Amino acid sequence: MAKLGSNRYGKHRVRLSRITRHEDRHDFNEWSVNVLLEGDFETSFTEADNSKVLPTDTMKNTVYYVARGSKARTIEEFAMELGDYLLANNAQVSGVKVEIKERAWERMLLDGTAEATTFKLCGPEVHTVRAVRDKGREWSIRSGVDGLTILKTTKSAFTGYIKDKLTTLKPATDRIFGTCAKVTWDYALPTQEFAKVRARIVAALLKEFAGHDSLSVQHTLFDMGKAALDAAPEIERIKLTMPNLHHLLADLSPFGLDNPNHIFVPIDEPHGYIEATVER
Repeated sequence: MAKLGSNRYGKHRVRLSRITRHEDRHDFNEWSVNVLLEGDFETSFTEADNSKVLPTDTMKNTVYYVARGSKARTIEEFAMELGDYLLANNAQVSGVKVEIKERAWERMLLDGTAEATTFKLCGPEVHTVRAVRDKGREWSIRSGVDGLTILKTTKSAFTGYIKDKLTTLKPATDRIFGTCAKVTWDYALPTQEFAKVRARIVAALLKEFAGHDSLSVQHTLFDMGKAALDAAPEIERIKLTMPNLHHLLADLSPFGLDNPNHIFVPIDEPHGYIEATVER
């Protein structure tokens, strides 16, 4: 006999651009919003009864409706505002998860001055949030950045590893270290300063990566995590996923040339894959 297990449903990739117009400038945001609901939906699966189902098209419209009146400055604030609306207006919903990705638009600089209404897409990283709440409980907020693409041309080595009959990798004492990192962090303390915390964390990650004398991706990942915790007492843990995007030394010997760590072939498949959570 079959029975329904855990279930949820929602709307994904609701795209939204927002202009906030001030007297002296415009602010611009571009978001992609995912919504998932949990609740009293069993009969929609087992009895084809849709009487408690909020259409996903209505969820899409709800994103735009809430955004129209929202004063949220950050994706964290908007995620909670949207989730609170859905919980308050749907008795059959017991829990909500809202995920948002924000593209990194920044104000354009013209002759060193920030332009009031013109923007440049930076990145390719996006800002992220996952906000989860059950009725009667507080919000759980996990913020992050995805696609943080960084590279250093020195201060990176890899030696002292296991060597067996299948090992062909040669030790490296001065190699390129490139990654496209995904980083998420969980808040321990209530805050409304999400943008300031994010800025401190990202700055700490980049500073540590640049200055770190890396003996492995694992070594650098852990010290980057420690630096982020030091920079942001508001968070209790941070998770870093750092693929090792290889740049392989090109063999120029067939052309009668040496290659003193000068010419490389970038590859993205296959690549090393390292992730860890650093906690207090």
